[in-house]
Amino acid sequence: MSPTEIEQVRARLAAEREQTLRRLGDLTDDYDAVVAASRDTNADDEHDPEGATIAFERSQVGALVRQARTHLREVAAAEARLAAGTYGVCESCGRPIAAGRLEARPVARTCIDCASRTR
Repeated sequence: MSPTEIEQVRARLAAEREQTLRRLGDLTDDYDAVVAASRDTNADDEHDPEGATIAFERSQVGALVRQARTHLREVAAAEARLAAGTYGVCESCGRPIAAGRLEARPVARTCIDCASRTR
């Protein structure tokens, strides 16, 4: 990669990190709101018609928070690969990862062929 390409990738990963941090902040606020709402309801989720909805919302938001945190770890790993000079190289087969895949998914660790084999 040329120095210009490296800087472009670094900027793309930084933007990805910032977007994920914003999403994580919003989700954390949502989660806090759901928890606060559950304090005002019947503690018996099974028999309270709104309890199941609140429990579902809490579960949904919790899952999205975990996804965002995982994505932040993926961004950090991509930044480490960039620093090590292995960014854009498939971790499974060692071939280059297509530029279009990296554009769509800057944290990609594998090429399309290897990614499709693991599904």
